Amino acid sequence: MFTGLIREMAEVVNFSDNILTVRADYQPKIGDSIAINGACLTVVAIEGDTFSVELSPESQAILAMENYKGSVHMEPAMMMGDRFEGHIVQGHVDCLGTITNIVQNGNSTDFFISIPSEYMKYVISKGSITVDGISLTVNEVMKDQFRLTIIPHTLENTLFQSYMINSKVNIETDMFARYIFNMFKRDEKEGLSWDTVDKIMSSY
Repeated sequence: MFTGLIREMAEVVNFSDNILTVRADYQPKIGDSIAINGACLTVVAIEGDTFSVELSPESQAILAMENYKGSVHMEPAMMMGDRFEGHIVQGHVDCLGTITNIVQNGNSTDFFISIPSEYMKYVISKGSITVDGISLTVNEVMKDQFRLTIIPHTLENTLFQSYMINSKVNIETDMFARYIFNMFKRDEKEGLSWDTVDKIMSSY
């Protein structure tokens, strides 16, 4: 589990034969889970100040692989007792988003991102979403896209500074939105009663 708060910008050293090697100040152990641009990956090798993770063909098919070069967002998995600051992020990328517009808005910048229609139902105004591993708040939801407002600190210290119109990004929708939607959908035919709500709540 992750929080969506980027701990470090790691440097990609090499990517070949499904192995991504990055250089970072943070040094993990073999078998550790590390989120790289929001995708949970397993550390398979360590050498000096670099470590390597392996990407399956399935992972590569769903991820914005064009962003796995130069600098990448890195976040180690949470440890018991860590301070919780972002939102619950699983590191399971749902889909690719496409940046459709970038608009300067006072001291911040608005990014408009479109995603496949089947995932829009999980995007909620003022709810949480993860973009390339960054925990962000959705400011506005439209028919086929949503708007984020990025403050200067985030812009200057993440890949947002390099994104352009038509850039692809990894998207993970909010875990609770997915679960709640699917639980309610399951009960649509029978109708949703307070007894059903109590059962749902007691399952957590």
